[in-house]
Amino acid sequence: QVALVESGGGLVQAGGSLRLSCAASGSIFSINRMGWYRQVPGKQRELVARISSGGSIVYGDFVKGRFTVSRDTAKNTVYLQMNSLKPDDTAVYYCYGLVRPLKFGSNEYDAWGQGTQVTVSS
Repeated sequence: QVALVESGGGLVQAGGSLRLSCAASGSIFSINRMGWYRQVPGKQRELVARISSGGSIVYGDFVKGRFTVSRDTAKNTVYLQMNSLKPDDTAVYYCYGLVRPLKFGSNEYDAWGQGTQVTVSS
């Protein structure tokens, strides 16, 4: 019913910046919550940032003012601006959306992107 397409990952030196984008498409009535999670091999997936349709934002503790999440609700698109990147930020970053489908009476469900690799060298 829905696809989340991510872009913007890549290789960057420590202290550099990247901007990730994720656009959702398909049979979507609305997406109440969108955000980003990341995962390193051998570790649990962790929250990076999420934002509701009303603008409420939650960041992971490691962000410490370095990352900014934003969204264009009308376009079902979410962004993650990452500054002052550290080697510990190296991970696969996954886009997330809590989707309300167009079909009347359907429940909201979790949708995930394919992931984009972010590698920070030093």
